[in-house]
Amino acid sequence: MTDSPKRPFPGMQLYRGENTLPKNITFIVTEECNFRCTYCYLVHKNARHRMSFEVAKAAIDYVLEARELFPEPEVIWDFIGGEPLLEIDLIDQIIEYTKLRTYELDHPWFMRHNYSITTNGSLYHTDKVQRLIRENNSVGIGITIDGPKHVHDLARVYKNGSGTHADVLANIPLWLKQRPGNSGTKVTIAHENLPHLAEMILYVFGLGIKEVNANCVFEQVWHEGDDLILEQQLDKLADGMFAQNLWRTHNCTFFSRGIGQPQGMDDNGNWCGSGFMLAIDTMGNFYPCNRFLGFSLEKRKERMIGNIHDGIDINIMRPFLALTRTSQSSQECIDCEVSRGCAWCQGLNYDEADTSTIYQRVTYICEMHKARVRANKRFWERVVEAERKQG
Repeated sequence: MTDSPKRPFPGMQLYRGENTLPKNITFIVTEECNFRCTYCYLVHKNARHRMSFEVAKAAIDYVLEARELFPEPEVIWDFIGGEPLLEIDLIDQIIEYTKLRTYELDHPWFMRHNYSITTNGSLYHTDKVQRLIRENNSVGIGITIDGPKHVHDLARVYKNGSGTHADVLANIPLWLKQRPGNSGTKVTIAHENLPHLAEMILYVFGLGIKEVNANCVFEQVWHEGDDLILEQQLDKLADGMFAQNLWRTHNCTFFSRGIGQPQGMDDNGNWCGSGFMLAIDTMGNFYPCNRFLGFSLEKRKERMIGNIHDGIDINIMRPFLALTRTSQSSQECIDCEVSRGCAWCQGLNYDEADTSTIYQRVTYICEMHKARVRANKRFWERVVEAERKQG
């Protein structure tokens, strides 16, 4: 470990370059959740591990006092779980403490910060959550809903197996009212709900949500022929968006102008921010992202990069800072003619690799990506034609 928590990484700027993006610092405030979603990558949820305020304070002090280590011009303080709103009192304390300490230290993040909470939505209406929202206008809360009841409840269930749709849906109007013009949600596609994809996203649009961040899970859940179902569903989604004239005003990330071309060596960055983010678990251990915690791994041991007592170990960090697309991809992926936009999860790569390396890319979604590219091409051809007709 470093000799002092305040000591920066040797040569850190060489790895970082000129990074003007916000620093993302994630507090895993609990490993418990009141849901048991079947596709969730947090496979070992439990009620034993909850973060204390003392741990959170120590982590905040470490980060704020090491300015050379964290030189980003602004910060996103992020709260996840489990279900983070189970620990709303702690989140409130953390927010107040970050404000106090950045002020006391005359830190640039005092004026340039945001707070982000990712929730399943079931507790959004509660008094403590609403009070936190009223008192902190820089808090953004994302709620996840997977379409109509008969689809949502296929995967998003309580511990007893009962569906959660009604409880989430009841909070959507309040959430939309409090976030006018800034409403977006996430939809996760797995084998079970794949045949309902178009219905799911059109339903979400119908609720008044205009931005849908949608993705296929990276895990090995896919069956033969699922790629063709995905392609058909995306064409059906496109039909619905054009029939309802949503293609101008609404957005689903399955459709993106930037995917489906080959990538050159000038586009060789890592897909995710693993190594440039900081995740803090309930005990005060540091990780390159939350996917390297033990409760989200099935085959490998957790992979820490430090802790609140000893700081961050540069020797453990180096492999993450040096990740590129080509350094972890097979030659087939490197030479792929539609590789742009094909994603991966660094933590899943580590969990699924033949050894404990982070340099072996998982490609379970290969055929799903190619199907997406084909449907995406047709969607944008329709956009161009519609724009031409409308002048």
